[in-house]
Amino acid sequence: MAELRWHPLIKDWVMIASHRQNRPQMPKNDCPFCPGSGKVPDNYDVYMYPNDFPALSQTPPTPDPVATDFFKTAEAYGKCEVILYSPDHTKPIRELTDEHMLKLVDLWVERFNAMKADERIKYVFIFENRGEVVGVTMPHPHGQIYGYSFMPKKLCLELESAKEHKEQTGKCLYCDLLENEVKEGSRIIFENEYFTVFLPFFCEYPYGVYIMSKAHKGDITEFTAEERFALGQTVRRVSGMLDSLFNTNFPYMMCMHNAPVNSGDTSEYFHFHIEFFPPMRSDVKQKFNASSETGAWAHCNPTAPEQKAEELRAAYARFIEADSKR
Repeated sequence: MAELRWHPLIKDWVMIASHRQNRPQMPKNDCPFCPGSGKVPDNYDVYMYPNDFPALSQTPPTPDPVATDFFKTAEAYGKCEVILYSPDHTKPIRELTDEHMLKLVDLWVERFNAMKADERIKYVFIFENRGEVVGVTMPHPHGQIYGYSFMPKKLCLELESAKEHKEQTGKCLYCDLLENEVKEGSRIIFENEYFTVFLPFFCEYPYGVYIMSKAHKGDITEFTAEERFALGQTVRRVSGMLDSLFNTNFPYMMCMHNAPVNSGDTSEYFHFHIEFFPPMRSDVKQKFNASSETGAWAHCNPTAPEQKAEELRAAYARFIEADSKR
């Protein structure tokens, strides 16, 4: 079964993909992403691997005959790809070089453009799930890219807010957010010439950092060569910073927000950024999304972002010191 089902209460599509129950669970000695498996090249730096259990497909099956006059279904049209970060089964992002990370960013750009070329795809979502606590089934370092035939609800809300702010103030909502965070200062963690890393004022997770482009650019394809290099370096350093918090491979969800594709011009009010959702609030305590967060979308952060920003700045300093000695 693979189809979309309409959720009329929140006006959003739900992907039904029961075949994904058959995914392998954390293989220990037989990894399809490692050279020698026969499924990837014997030599690669970064690599796009077609998802073996895609929730979306460019040749989707006909939806099951469950629709009625009230209940709506649609084809699960789209694309799902796996992005392999390295041939090394155990090497985390923090141990990659900045030059290697540039290859990863270039591959993200290449695959973004490839998905965008399909006019039925309306949103390209680049992301990484890291760690068993967020449901990762393959330990080899990797991320994913989904191409949706619809605009996911969160992105719709974000776009509506950004457009409304532009109409009311004449300014970009994200540029205003970044300007005010920099002005206040206490939640800024680090920055370089092109990107700023901070815990937002409204942070939902204790360590939910944002990476935001200083330049007003809508998607990853608009970056110059220098910006691409800086983006790879920034992502690597954020990952290393989080790992340095508790000296472990820290679990997180990394969600890259690019402008929608094949959906009209949003360049005036959408702004590239990356949101991290680390599901831990200490080295041993998980930050659960319980009833309030899940059932009402009423988030509760049990920590003060200003205090956690101090922790993250210290962790970043430890990572930079250790990284300089590699």
